[in-house]
Amino acid sequence: MIGNEEWLTVGKLVAPQGLRGEIRIKPSTDFPERFTKPGKRWIQKTNKNEPSEVKLLSGRKLPGKEIFIVQFAGIHSRADAETLIGTKLLVPSSHRPKLSENEFHLLDLVGLEVKLKDQGTAIGIVTDLTTAGNDLLEVQLTAGAKVLIPFVEEIVPIIKLEDGWIVITPPPGLLEL
Repeated sequence: MIGNEEWLTVGKLVAPQGLRGEIRIKPSTDFPERFTKPGKRWIQKTNKNEPSEVKLLSGRKLPGKEIFIVQFAGIHSRADAETLIGTKLLVPSSHRPKLSENEFHLLDLVGLEVKLKDQGTAIGIVTDLTTAGNDLLEVQLTAGAKVLIPFVEEIVPIIKLEDGWIVITPPPGLLEL
């Protein structure tokens, strides 16, 4: 499965939890089963490394936080867990959950052209996604600067994946630097 497989990052291993090898993961997916359902996952230290297979044994959400605690096979101590901190947790892109109509995977937005609703003019390209309480689209403006746009229906009312663009209605000042 490695080699030509495309990968989705679903979380980042951020800290050990306790003394028995459990690890805290900051999710970057809306599908909690990625951290709670046992099975194969892959980890990757840097984008240059090939992903390594790991087996998720168990996982749970930390109450009141956007953090999951997981246990991987072969990770039995805090020292073992510490060696994985900073690692990305991956799944093959072929393992995407099925979505309902008018739903999409956030990663599908990267590379889309960004247009203003009123004029229909292109102002930039979606280059990344950030989660900071809300999902934010990082947009490289044609004028040269990067801006973060809240990914909410009021500001991003139209998404045309098949056509390769989205429409935004930014509030005053959002695009000004």
